[in-house]
Amino acid sequence: MRKYVIAGNWKMNVTPVQAKTLIEGIKSELFATETKCDVVVCVPFVDLATAVAACEGTKIGVGAQNVHWAEKGAFTGETSADMLNAVGVQYAIIGHSERRQYFGETDKTVNARVKAALAAGLKVILCVGELLEQREQGITEEVVSTQTKIALTDITAEQMKDIILAYEPVWAIGTGKTATSAQADEVCGYIRSVVAKLYSKAVADELTIQYGGSMNAANAAELLSMPNVDGGLIGGASLKPNDFAIIIKAVQ
Repeated sequence: MRKYVIAGNWKMNVTPVQAKTLIEGIKSELFATETKCDVVVCVPFVDLATAVAACEGTKIGVGAQNVHWAEKGAFTGETSADMLNAVGVQYAIIGHSERRQYFGETDKTVNARVKAALAAGLKVILCVGELLEQREQGITEEVVSTQTKIALTDITAEQMKDIILAYEPVWAIGTGKTATSAQADEVCGYIRSVVAKLYSKAVADELTIQYGGSMNAANAAELLSMPNVDGGLIGGASLKPNDFAIIIKAVQ
């Protein structure tokens, strides 16, 4: 039985004071419902300590939006996995398309970050996805296959238990466009087949694969009903407690 995971990616939004208010709002929305999935909030670095404190004693996990591959060193502006551990962080998003697009992230650096995060005991939300022109060229499968294979280089089957794959079609992130439920399921299923070839069917069957790309309160139920969609990596809707709660409840 695969675990459903709904994770909010706050991106570059929310100050620490606002973070506390937002998490209290999420907790209030979830208090009266039985949550049948894992819930994570991935917050800006300045909000991490506040988020950890606000989520203490709840089932809400806290994640960072990036992590560096080195334990320490001359990497101005970066944060190591040990530093994240020290403040109580449990998850890290790695390979998000915005990191690839704006900050020079490559498949190889994604792999290095994944290995560093796992070695430090963090759970990884690993993002893969194609550009609009790549979908139009009919090479979506080649793109997500290459990204997945390189990102998982030297990762063991045992370590896969601490990895969540997130399929995020770049053309649907923050654009208001959403892959149809059939498109999302097709690519998530293909990613699962790639993992099965790399490891085994058992590893692939246990793998949580999220869909990310303008999942919201209106379309979450349909997307989450697909057999290969095991959760969502939520952008804008995760900044609205009521909408985020609706998505979480859609897992029911």
